[in-house]
Amino acid sequence: MNNEMSKSRRRAAVLVAGSWGTALSVVLANNNYEVSLWTRSEQQAADINENGTNNKFLPGAKLPQSIRATTNMEEALRDAELVLFVAPSSAMRAVAEQAAPYLSKDALVVHATKGFESETYKRMTTVLSEELSRAEGDLVVLSGPSHAEEVVHGQPTTVVVASASQQAAEAAQDAFMNGTFRVYTNPDVVGVEVAGAIKNIIALGAGLSDGLGFGDNAKAALLTRGLAEIGRLGAAMGASPSTFAGLAGVGDLVVTCTSQHSRNWRAGSMLADGTPLEDVLTRMGMVVEGVRTTRAANTLAKEYGVEMPITEQLYEVLFAGKTPKAAVEELMGRLRTNEMEQAGEAWGLHQS
Repeated sequence: MNNEMSKSRRRAAVLVAGSWGTALSVVLANNNYEVSLWTRSEQQAADINENGTNNKFLPGAKLPQSIRATTNMEEALRDAELVLFVAPSSAMRAVAEQAAPYLSKDALVVHATKGFESETYKRMTTVLSEELSRAEGDLVVLSGPSHAEEVVHGQPTTVVVASASQQAAEAAQDAFMNGTFRVYTNPDVVGVEVAGAIKNIIALGAGLSDGLGFGDNAKAALLTRGLAEIGRLGAAMGASPSTFAGLAGVGDLVVTCTSQHSRNWRAGSMLADGTPLEDVLTRMGMVVEGVRTTRAANTLAKEYGVEMPITEQLYEVLFAGKTPKAAVEELMGRLRTNEMEQAGEAWGLHQS
């Protein structure tokens, strides 16, 4: 790389170096960014810097030379005009707290984490706003149907970036969009975050359904009724219903529930044969966001007074010892109801 080309590159920091953070670092590097990829692991940093690989999370993928890993947060954030948080939901607050003193006030802040905070059940933009002392409306969330294993190899992918600020959303769109990574904008941050989180629960259920040997009929029903649960909670939290028909909603739901790249699907499949949850998580070796999200969503459903029967039954399987077979039987045996929420009103009936 000559000096002029190096000078023309912009700088981005990506926190942390998991599979999705690494894949998005490649997107940014391909878009003329010098990327500082932050990790807590000296061994992982050495692998990235010396070998151009992140074999812990994306074995076999060759990373561009413009991605450099560091364990020093100040170094990672130095002169970064775009900062991308991709920490697990349970670690987001701690990572943001560590980053806050070194973050430029002019930096564009984006996150690509799908989940709620474990203890408070807050959305990730709320967590970042609190720790970074920035207005939620200035933050951006990146979501949509995307597997890191495909993105890192440049396979066609389409995502959405959401922000209350059109300027911030379009800046993120410009930063990430290229010939293989198409980016749409959306003003509905709540809807995009809720959809991205809850679809992981439905993916656990899809893996469990496949693991039990059920067929396409069962999975189609699970995805369709799962989307209804996403929309129900999202609307109660203030989201736009149209968001759930888009990339962050049905798009992400389909890709996460039908692919063996999905760690939530894989975890659900292992649970189906009676493997204890702790053993499943140990064997996975990576964060399975759907597990924590199930606990959060089950609580949020009660707080907002919405019905989420799939989420409720998965909660019973994960945390209360219910067998997968019993959970399916309970779902199938529920009292008859209308498919559409407004059916009773349309027929002039009173909903109970």
